[in-house]
Amino acid sequence: MSNNDNDDGNGNDNGATHVGNRGGFLGTVERVGNSLPDPVFIFFYLILALVGVSIICALAGVGAVHPTQTMADGSALILKAQSLLSPENIQRLWVEMPKTFTHFHPLGYVLVVMLGAGVAERSGLFASGIRAAVRNAPKGLLTPVVALVAMLSNHAADAGYVVMIPLAAIIFAAAGRHPMAGIAAAFAGVSGGFSANLTPGQLDALLFGITEAAMEASQLDVGWTMNIAGNWWFIAALLVIYLPVIWYVTDRIIEPRLGEWKSTGEYDAAYGDEDKPLTDDERKGLRWAGWALLGVCLAWALMTFGPGTPLLNDEGAPDGQPWYVTATPFFRSLVAGFLVLFLAAGWAYGAAAGTIKSHRDLVDMMAEAMKDMGYYLVLAYAAAHFVAMFNWSNLGLISAVHGAAGIEASGLPLPIALGLIVLFAGLLNLFVGSASAKWALLAPVLVPMLLLLGISPEGATATYRVGDAATNIITPLMVYFPLVLVFAQRWQKGFGIGSLTAMMIPYSIWMLVTGIALVMLWVALGIPLGPGAPIGFDIAGATAGR
Repeated sequence: MSNNDNDDGNGNDNGATHVGNRGGFLGTVERVGNSLPDPVFIFFYLILALVGVSIICALAGVGAVHPTQTMADGSALILKAQSLLSPENIQRLWVEMPKTFTHFHPLGYVLVVMLGAGVAERSGLFASGIRAAVRNAPKGLLTPVVALVAMLSNHAADAGYVVMIPLAAIIFAAAGRHPMAGIAAAFAGVSGGFSANLTPGQLDALLFGITEAAMEASQLDVGWTMNIAGNWWFIAALLVIYLPVIWYVTDRIIEPRLGEWKSTGEYDAAYGDEDKPLTDDERKGLRWAGWALLGVCLAWALMTFGPGTPLLNDEGAPDGQPWYVTATPFFRSLVAGFLVLFLAAGWAYGAAAGTIKSHRDLVDMMAEAMKDMGYYLVLAYAAAHFVAMFNWSNLGLISAVHGAAGIEASGLPLPIALGLIVLFAGLLNLFVGSASAKWALLAPVLVPMLLLLGISPEGATATYRVGDAATNIITPLMVYFPLVLVFAQRWQKGFGIGSLTAMMIPYSIWMLVTGIALVMLWVALGIPLGPGAPIGFDIAGATAGR
């Protein structure tokens, strides 16, 4: 997990950007965003506000009819707001504090995956893989290759920003093209296409952990279980759509505006370390990592389809339940599967390339990965208590019930409502860069609200992540924005933060438009979002079947 939380929570690095005074919309974004406290303290302030709101709502008798439960006599169950200063809730807060923190679902998922991903990153596997994929790209396909590898590099955490973006500039310059176009294409892929990928990864474990916590807090017992592959088909479709978008914007809009690049030949001497060819040991390491990856995939296939099928329910799907219920253990095992995959591939690469010389090196890399998660632990502590207290107050489900009723009463088509949610997430992303922080704030209301409207938790998660990613590339508050600016200034002195933002705006607009169109089309066609993850959810049928 990178320090950027668009995946780990640390996405509002207020000290990272010093750009002077500017007017206009971007200046407003910068001033407002920089005035916001750290996301950890945002949660604590929201908890204080939540306490006050819970008291007012409890005194006012605010409530709603529970959408899935009834009284013993068959009458409607009225869900009433509860004061967080009631004796019961005060006792919960202090007595259950360790449980509230350690049982926060994203915490375990993310830490498990990062044990393996930390080894893959620190052994050099991610960096070598990125360089091998991009260095020999055909000149005519340079832009789409850079965009594709940039989006795939999201599994590589920091390496996507630190390796891919400067490397893209060098490769574009070597091909006689403008290096700033390479930076733009790579930045758009790594950050704007943050959720687009061919396979699930660390971000899926993080977001679906928060989705699961929101479902648990919602008190909607509908038999839903977390599936880390729940957005697999959707994020793959995002990649397919974003690839030509980045290609078109780079070649037809950005590069013509940049003008002709006149190479001085100095880039090779100045930045040669970033473009150096792979050594024999690194190539050997990539081969060994490939064999390790294949071995892990075969092991999981054997446990799923081999003798005893430990990752399938032996009794099959219960009557009235879809087929994928049988594969629930397999879906839930994928978090551990990513740990083993990253660990095995990183260890194999390191052993061959010489970056891991003993088991002690391996353990040190895993320990370093956990050190990097220190901020995330603090953020998770604050987010866990916010989500839990939202549950204790009953305000999450009450808000969801009234919100769903409001959308139905407005007559607004559901695809349009989802498009507006994407825009809202994109707007919020301009000021709070952390993907996990934003989703922890929004999920307790959005997930049950959309469920009541017939959209699955996977659908709510997919909708959110489109808006979360598309505006990363135009907000100065994104933690890697200053780093990208430094990369740009290597090639063009005086290139400012406003210049970088202006260069990335066309990507952001096109990604928002195409992402919203994809969400709306997906809902209209009812296509599954991933294996065992329908876009729609029949809450009445699910409740009746239990």
